[in-house]
Amino acid sequence: MKLIWIITKRELQSFFDSLIAYVMLIIFLGFSGFFTWLYGADVFLVGQASLQSFFGIAYWTLFFFIPAITMKLIAEEKKTGTIEWLLTKPVTDRQIVIGKFLATVLLIFIALIFTLPYIITLSKLGNLDQGGVLGGYLALILMSGAYAAIGIFASSITNNQIVAFLLALFIGLFFHIIFDVLANNFTGVIGDILNFLSLSVHFDGVSRGVIDTKDIIYFLSIIVGGLYLAEMSLVKRNIEN
Repeated sequence: MKLIWIITKRELQSFFDSLIAYVMLIIFLGFSGFFTWLYGADVFLVGQASLQSFFGIAYWTLFFFIPAITMKLIAEEKKTGTIEWLLTKPVTDRQIVIGKFLATVLLIFIALIFTLPYIITLSKLGNLDQGGVLGGYLALILMSGAYAAIGIFASSITNNQIVAFLLALFIGLFFHIIFDVLANNFTGVIGDILNFLSLSVHFDGVSRGVIDTKDIIYFLSIIVGGLYLAEMSLVKRNIEN
C-alpha cells in the first residue's frame, strides 16, 4: 500500500506541475457554475433548493474531462520510455495501475470539493435534500472511477495520447449513451441486459439518494475490469520485452 500511495502522490503532483489540474479545475468549475446558476438550469428560476441540475451538467462534463486527464498516464510514459524505468523499480504492474487510478480519482474529488459552496448557498435558499446531495456526489465519484479505469486501460494499449483519448471516449460512449438508446429499442432479456449496461440508469438511481447494491456492483465491476485490463496490457508488454 505504501508503494501505491507513493505512485499516487507522484501522479497527483505531476497533474499540478503540468498545469493539467489547474486547467481542469478552472474549466470544470466554470462550466458547472455557469450552467447551474446562470444558464439553462438556472436554480433561481427553478425555485427549488436542488443540485440535480449541477449533477446533470457534471455528468457530461466529466465524461469528456476524464479521458483528457488519463490519456497521458501510461501512453506518455511508454512513448518516452520512462515506463521501463518505473518497471525496474520494486513495484508491480498492479501497483502502478492502481496508483495512477487513485491519483485521477483524487483530482476529481478535489474538483468536487470546490463545489461545496453550491451546497452552502442552496441550503440557505431552502430545504436542501441532504440524501439527494450525498447520493449525487457519490454517483459522480463512482462514475469518475469507472471512466478513469477505462481511460487508464486506453492509455495502456497505445503510446499516442490522442489515440488514448479517442479510444476512452469511444468505449465510454457505449456506457454513457449507446446502451441506453439500444435498451429503448429492445424488449425482454436483451432489453434488460442493455438497460443494466447503461451507466445513466445506475447514475440516476444513486444520484437520487437511492443506494442499491446492484448499482455499486455495476460501477465496481467497470473499475475492476478496466484496471485489470490495463494491468494485463502492462504484463504483456513486459513479456514481449
